[in-house]
Amino acid sequence: MRLAVDVMGGDHGPEELLHGIKLGLAEEPAIVSLHVVGREEEVRPLCERIGLRDARVQILHASEVLTMEDKPVQGLRKKKDCSLLRAVELVKDGKADAVISAGNTGGIVAASTIRLRTLEGVERPTLACIMPSRNGAFVLVDGGANPDCTPHTLLQFAVMGSVYSRAMLGVENPRVGILSNGTEETKGTELTRTAVELLKRTRLNSTGYCEGYDLFTGGVDVVVCDGFVGNIVLKTAEGLGKTFGALLKEELTANPIRMLGALLARGGLGKIKVRMNPDTYGGAPLLGLNGSVVKIHGSAKRFALKNAIRQSLRVVSQNLKETITREIAAANAATDPGVSGPG
Repeated sequence: MRLAVDVMGGDHGPEELLHGIKLGLAEEPAIVSLHVVGREEEVRPLCERIGLRDARVQILHASEVLTMEDKPVQGLRKKKDCSLLRAVELVKDGKADAVISAGNTGGIVAASTIRLRTLEGVERPTLACIMPSRNGAFVLVDGGANPDCTPHTLLQFAVMGSVYSRAMLGVENPRVGILSNGTEETKGTELTRTAVELLKRTRLNSTGYCEGYDLFTGGVDVVVCDGFVGNIVLKTAEGLGKTFGALLKEELTANPIRMLGALLARGGLGKIKVRMNPDTYGGAPLLGLNGSVVKIHGSAKRFALKNAIRQSLRVVSQNLKETITREIAAANAATDPGVSGPG
């Protein structure tokens, strides 16, 4: 397996991501080459400093960086030698099987869509985020790639999310729901109501609507929404998880008796911490493209990248492109692709 990692877009700088690459290479012998994409004058000394001397590492120089402040399309036009674009081009040119980046989400979506193009029948790619629930985990689509959607776009997200749930989580017949403010058919907006009607006309295991309560209690396996709502859900959950962890630590260290109880429960608390940690799940693949692209948080640290490397290998090995193309074609045939709603 051949990977490309853009190390310039993260909040913690390239050194933290290079540590993640070092960890990933140590655990994944299946990797035959890994392109580190970034400013060589910065990257090479950092590799020496942290002891990243693996023969599989190749540094690809890119003189520019697409920052979080750059507008995606305009930024890519101005910065043609940015690390993000160069990393995606490695997949396009057949020199890498997958690319990982912590950079500008809009930039990743734009660069990947322009260079790799969507699969046949797919209108837009979607970020598929794995999130913890009482029963294990669920898939959220879209996690932030598409703030404006049509009902048919949401239907396609549902198809791709279902494929991903089966492949990565082993859910045989995923329950798929459109996220709304209640489960009654009268709830939601014109966009969500039309999407539910389309969903019912496919072979997917539709629950109709799902609401916020269902997400983390195991009521649904694939949650479908536009990227604006999905990104809010994602960041709210992460903020709540961090707050809960801080409050729990504060209360468990308030006095010696509680500290003893915490010591006795350390094993269970540790497992909960792992399940609640976003770094555990690596990143979010951008499904629906002619190539594998995985987005990790801008604030991602070394363990997130290590896990994203493992995740990327699994995504590539599952050959999701063929399954997505086939099931998108079936869903398009079962519904009216001309149905649209508020964009």
